Formats: sequence, C-alpha cells, structure tokens
Amino acid sequence: QVQLVESGGGLVQAGGSLRLSCAASGSIFSINAMGWYRQVSGKQRELVAAITWRGSGTNYEDSVKGRFTISRDNAKNTVYLQMNNLKPEDTAVYYCNARAGFSATDWWGQGTQVTVSS
Repeated sequence: QVQLVESGGGLVQAGGSLRLSCAASGSIFSINAMGWYRQVSGKQRELVAAITWRGSGTNYEDSVKGRFTISRDNAKNTVYLQMNNLKPEDTAVYYCNARAGFSATDWWGQGTQVTVSS
C-alpha cells in the first residue's frame, strides 16, 4: 500500500502562485510514477501533470504547460506541483496520485482545494 498526504492548497488571486506537496509513505519501492489530478464538481477528474518515480519523464495537460512544473525529491519521497500564473479556471480540488506495482494500482491522496479568484 501507498499512503499520500497533500498540502499547499489555498486561495490565491489570478496571476499568483501556489506550490502543492505530496508526501508518500508505505511501499515506496513499488511506485512507478506520480501525478497530480484535479476535479471540479460535476466533472471528471483530469490529469494535470505526471512524473516518473525514476528517470526524468514528465507529462503535462495542455492548458498548464509553461505555467505548472512537477518535480520530485526521492530523498523525501515527495512530489511537488509548482503552479504559477494561476487562472480562475485552475480552481479545483487537486489530488495526488501514485501508480504502483505490476498491476499499475492507483493510490490517491485526500485532495486539497485550490481556489483562484479573478
């Protein structure tokens, strides 16, 4: 099992920045990749950014390219999402995800609210 604890959400004005953190514990050795998803009430959860647990592979949703940066610190078992130039449409609950094991099991954090005011 993998446990994920997120922090760093909040309220920010448009154009501002926030950094989300996700600390992983448990079966760290089994993690293949981690990512951040977001969900607006009534809509499907969507991938924002992902990063491989080893190596340097990253992937971003088109609307956040150039504004968000995903990174990791393996020594701290933590993944970060630096969000710059935030827009009201970035408002959502952000969830940390870890994909682990041969069966690619998904593990989720509890979610953290990000609200961007115009």
